[in-house]
Amino acid sequence: MRRWRQLLKLLPVHLVVIALAAIWLTPSLGLLVSSFRPRQDLLASGWWTTLVNPSYWPRFTLDNYRDVLFRQGMGRAFLNSFIITVPTTLITLSIAALAAYALAWMNFRGRQLLLMTVIGLIVIPLQMTLIPVLRMFNALKISGTFPGVWLAHTGYGLPLMIYLLRNFFGALPRELFESAFIDGASPFTAFLRLTLPLSVPVLASAAIFQFLWVWNDLLVSLVYLGGFARVAPLTVQLSNLVGSRGQDWHLLTAAAFVSMIVPMIVFFSLQRYFVRGILAGALKG
Repeated sequence: MRRWRQLLKLLPVHLVVIALAAIWLTPSLGLLVSSFRPRQDLLASGWWTTLVNPSYWPRFTLDNYRDVLFRQGMGRAFLNSFIITVPTTLITLSIAALAAYALAWMNFRGRQLLLMTVIGLIVIPLQMTLIPVLRMFNALKISGTFPGVWLAHTGYGLPLMIYLLRNFFGALPRELFESAFIDGASPFTAFLRLTLPLSVPVLASAAIFQFLWVWNDLLVSLVYLGGFARVAPLTVQLSNLVGSRGQDWHLLTAAAFVSMIVPMIVFFSLQRYFVRGILAGALKG
């Protein structure tokens, strides 16, 4: 009886959550269903008709995905997105972790000034830096190359990443580091043997944030890569498809899902670490 009372008490909350989830997922469901429909069916009826009329189901096809991957350049763009995103995430996370550790646990002159500078860089709008950085890249002849966009994404992601990791590292127990230093550990050993193993959830959260931001970025890639097909990531290629094939919804929906599938896999596979990292940061912050 008590259990039923608790269920009835929580029923309105559950209904609201289910309604919000349904509203949130409906556009994605429509996108997914439309991506498997032929062009003539897509123009003749709405995607929701397939849910109530099973006669449409045998007409579902993978031709839209074959077309965007092998004829419209999304396959090459898919590979380019990996070439851009994976190294950028690893470089950013490595530099940010080392910098955050130094700012949290190493004493050197100007540490507080350096920390305030990092915090100040967070609020600088990205758009203000595009022209001067692009001129510098042109002078160095790295504009339109993968190393150039790696540097750009790393530079834009570092301030916030350093700030988040520094707050977490700084909240670790001081006694652990004092014991390690008494036993003869160097600062780098303490970083490798203590800080990194204790910070796996927050490092995973930071990696997810950086990966999703770089994967979904359009502006930085468009400015520093120039929109050339040989280096264009998925977002740039999808933008080109909207301009050239704006009436072909069957192709655009398939291309949109190709660009979404990897972020969804990354998020759901690392969701456990993501939640633990956020909770750890909240409790220690």
